[in-house]
Amino acid sequence: MPRALITGIAGQDGSYLAEFLLAKGYEVAGLIRRGRTERYERIAHIQNRLQLFEGDVLDQVSLTGVLQKFQPDEVYNLASQSSVFRSWAEPILTGEINALGVSRLLEAIRSTNPKIKFYQASSSEMFGKVRESPQNELTPFYPRSPYGVSKTYGHFVTVNYRESYGLFATSGILFNHESPRRGLDFVTRKITYGAASIAAGRTQTLVLGNLDVERDWGFAGDYVEAMWSMLQQSVPEDFVIGQGTAHSLRDFLRTAFEHLGLNWEKFVHIDPKFMRLAEVEHVVADCAKAHAKLGWKPRTSFCDLVGMMVDSDVKLLKAQTSPK
Repeated sequence: MPRALITGIAGQDGSYLAEFLLAKGYEVAGLIRRGRTERYERIAHIQNRLQLFEGDVLDQVSLTGVLQKFQPDEVYNLASQSSVFRSWAEPILTGEINALGVSRLLEAIRSTNPKIKFYQASSSEMFGKVRESPQNELTPFYPRSPYGVSKTYGHFVTVNYRESYGLFATSGILFNHESPRRGLDFVTRKITYGAASIAAGRTQTLVLGNLDVERDWGFAGDYVEAMWSMLQQSVPEDFVIGQGTAHSLRDFLRTAFEHLGLNWEKFVHIDPKFMRLAEVEHVVADCAKAHAKLGWKPRTSFCDLVGMMVDSDVKLLKAQTSPK
């Protein structure tokens, strides 16, 4: 039975990846921060099948200890300060987690067992002010936020450990991927929950920022399969993962509200405080390499993704208002 350790296991991607690996017959462990008090809602249904270890990507000693105890064959680094917006308010913490956290984990692997296969969660935010479109594995990076900068460091230090020490270390440059498990502080979930709340008569307005930005959105449950596939290759390489189609935030809004028979323009207000300090205007993935070498393609369309998220939030609101 192969063993996999997932940092960030309680997050959106971590929960889907844990489900996927368990179905593949893996023994799965997750890294949980010391003193964490929030509930593990995303993994509650599988928690009795997981091993959870206390540790932190801010503390290399704890990482080394977990690797020695669990002895994984694969490590998936999904731990992150994942909010672009928040990264301007907390740039130092963002760098400690997203950049130096990768170095600590790679160094722990190198010193403990260099045969461990390593996956790094890179991001399309690294492309930032894009130099070409669509973006592939050779497109130059131009990050436009502390988050994007930190992810760029994490990406290149992974490349460096692969080339310097011969580690099987690979990065997935994932474009925006969402799901009903996305946190409410992310704009996509803010939209689907807001639409469901308006349809239920609980609220009357939804306040957002720039609606003209364009992103390549897909379903997180599809993308974790690509993560796994990268570690099953004979040679470690980096891969761009996305849908290959860009949609504006306005498109996302329209699709979510139309799913409920509503006109979004009657309910949405724009507030400049939700504008980024430096915006990423347009990103779209060129996934030809992933299609050819991994045999991976997304199964969930943009419209199906948005509808899935809206339906989930409608169900959530009904459950919140139902008598106990």
